[in-house]
Amino acid sequence: MIHLESDYCNGAHPEVLRRLIETNDIYTDSYGFDAFSEHARSLIREACGTPEADIYFISGGTQTNALVISSILGLSEGVVAVSTGHINSHESGAIEYTGHKVITLPHHDGKMDPADLTGLLDAYNQDESREHCVAPGMVYITLPTEYGTLYTAAELEAIYNVCHKNNLPLYVDGARLGYALASPFNDITLPFLAAHCDVFYIGGTKVGALCGEALVFPRGKMRKRQFSIIKQHGALLAKSRLCGVQFEALFTDGLYFNIGKHAIRMAEKYKALFKSMGYREYIDSPTNQLFFIIPDSDIPGLRKQYGFEVWGPYDNGSSICRFVTSWATPE
Repeated sequence: MIHLESDYCNGAHPEVLRRLIETNDIYTDSYGFDAFSEHARSLIREACGTPEADIYFISGGTQTNALVISSILGLSEGVVAVSTGHINSHESGAIEYTGHKVITLPHHDGKMDPADLTGLLDAYNQDESREHCVAPGMVYITLPTEYGTLYTAAELEAIYNVCHKNNLPLYVDGARLGYALASPFNDITLPFLAAHCDVFYIGGTKVGALCGEALVFPRGKMRKRQFSIIKQHGALLAKSRLCGVQFEALFTDGLYFNIGKHAIRMAEKYKALFKSMGYREYIDSPTNQLFFIIPDSDIPGLRKQYGFEVWGPYDNGSSICRFVTSWATPE
């Protein structure tokens, strides 16, 4: 059985696990003040070209999204995202639970169109009854998207310019950022990303770590008492070394980027394999998530060889199936 259900079903990359074992008996401070976390921050600042960046290690992606969005938004504000955005489609209402609305736009292969964003903001600003409405307070996108597609550097810059013009922070969810950066079709670097958003996170959970995400404020703190806000959301690890050691390993000798390259290489091999079997792509994803249209009659047989997710019906006789590669996907 080859498991392609997701990229966080295995444990940690062997090098990450080795570092966790090697450092296990070393005494450290806690709550992010340990030496491993400090070193990891310096490595990430160097990789992003952001010497002033404020960086926090958070326990998971949903916690990161909820605390960032709720701490930036005002009481009567909402976050703008496409309908397929992770916070709208796969987080069990975590944002709404904080008291904020997700204001949705149509997606284009999973992506946000800056023209749609401009139209939404113009319509709000021109609405004489806008004081009775939820105000757009920030913008959220993912890189890669929920469909594994990529923003180009020009597209990201265009969205950021709309946000900047309207004084809205742009937040980039990077749960699978490593796979975006490794794609041969990607033209966005970490320094470019850091320069064209206000806050983003580098996903560890889905890119080789046991758990944890690196939350990056490229130009320093956006809120006072950010540490307390993180703790209030239950996203602060007392044993912060757990994330610190892992991100230290991931950003040493290019491991984070090599993990992404392996997953992309495997995705291309599986894409070719499924095409040779006569299956059609639902969407052309250049990253580690593959979406194929599979006849319902073939699914039981395929599941004897491969683990994968059925995302939903395509038509009366076939379904959209997702296959995901990772550091653990075998050659």
